[in-house]
Amino acid sequence: MDAAAAAAGEKEREAVHLLAEAEKRVKSSHSFLRGLFGGNSKIEEACEMYTRAANMFKIAKNWTAAGNAFCQAAKLHMQLQSKHDSATCFVDAGNAYKKADPQEAINCLNAAIDIYTDMGRFTIAAKHHITIAEIYESELVDIEKAIAHYEQAADYYKGEESNSSANKCLLKVAGYAAQLEQYPKAIEMFEQVGTSTMDNPLLKHSAKDYFFKAALCHFIVDELNAKLALEKYEEMFPAFSDSRECKLLKKLLEAHEEQNCEAYTEAVKEFDSISRLDQWLTTMLLRIKKSIQGDIDGDLK
Repeated sequence: MDAAAAAAGEKEREAVHLLAEAEKRVKSSHSFLRGLFGGNSKIEEACEMYTRAANMFKIAKNWTAAGNAFCQAAKLHMQLQSKHDSATCFVDAGNAYKKADPQEAINCLNAAIDIYTDMGRFTIAAKHHITIAEIYESELVDIEKAIAHYEQAADYYKGEESNSSANKCLLKVAGYAAQLEQYPKAIEMFEQVGTSTMDNPLLKHSAKDYFFKAALCHFIVDELNAKLALEKYEEMFPAFSDSRECKLLKKLLEAHEEQNCEAYTEAVKEFDSISRLDQWLTTMLLRIKKSIQGDIDGDLK
């Protein structure tokens, strides 16, 4: 056994001993006389012991045990009416569980969110909604639930006037909604972010991307919708007319109207040679191409 493993084992033994001591404190705080005289001080000691044990379990990389101990501390802090300390422990529990039990991590983060919203700390609550959304994205692969948490985070950020943070969440929602073929929702979000950034000197260069993505979503649904949307975006945001994205859309609309697969593919290749298409754009452009009669290839090359 190497030195690191031996040290981890030692920390785990210390943690187990602390847990036993913490449990004794909790039990003794329940006795009648203790309840009358200083029961809370025993609970406070137990809180501290659970937290120390949790940190030792973290050193030993026993993430589930660390999460459990942080949870115990969180519940006791709540008993003491220490809401902020309780929420902090639930977040620590969530971060520990993330490495071992994603669903339990979500449960703990939700418990923290409930406390923070009750305290009016909506910006912190939003941040933890994003963490939950990321767990649903990468660990549990439930995109619908990820969308719901990004939307809730955006809602809280907007309420606190943190518009750039809200917009980041809305763009996540829009991207996923389009992938799930929820185009009206995706269009609404892309247009919302495009409109809120086009008048900001530092952000307006990004607005063209959002209007471009909204137009592609329109295009998948209906060619005429895309034409009308394009006219609307050019009117709202004149700088869009000169963008490569707008020029590409016009070429694609023309190719689609003529049902010309080659012209469509050529326009996409020309754009891609200067601005590399990411996975999302490639997917959307392919969905549009499939609506051209005689598209046999099914790719953009």
